[in-house]
Amino acid sequence: MLSGQLVKRLFSMASRVCLARGSPGSGTIGPVEAAIRTKLEQALNPEVLELRNESGGHAVPAGSETHFRVAVVSSRFEGLSPLQRHRLVHAALAEELAGPVHALAIQARTPAQWRENPQLDVSPPCLGGSKKTRGTP
Repeated sequence: MLSGQLVKRLFSMASRVCLARGSPGSGTIGPVEAAIRTKLEQALNPEVLELRNESGGHAVPAGSETHFRVAVVSSRFEGLSPLQRHRLVHAALAEELAGPVHALAIQARTPAQWRENPQLDVSPPCLGGSKKTRGTP
């Protein structure tokens, strides 16, 4: 029999994974997002994988898959520096990062780190355009 605390944690994790799928409000997963999810699952065997397509908050056409935020919780990260963890994620997604993905925000944590703070960070709003169009040197 599962303890109440364990059931609550499992429900919370399942809710986060379901909510993280697809573009906000879209209910669909595009081919790039599906490839990212599959490759990270195969390469890192994560306990938690939250993937958010943030393309809709940027100056890209509707339906784009160019900007993502991912939280990967894996025991493979034990003893590795943040840079080494990011390199593992980048290696798994080399094809996507060389092509359709323009931006990837990564939270690579060990299971113990995730238990301390099980939150997917929020990206700041896109300013749009480039430095030249914003008048920044």
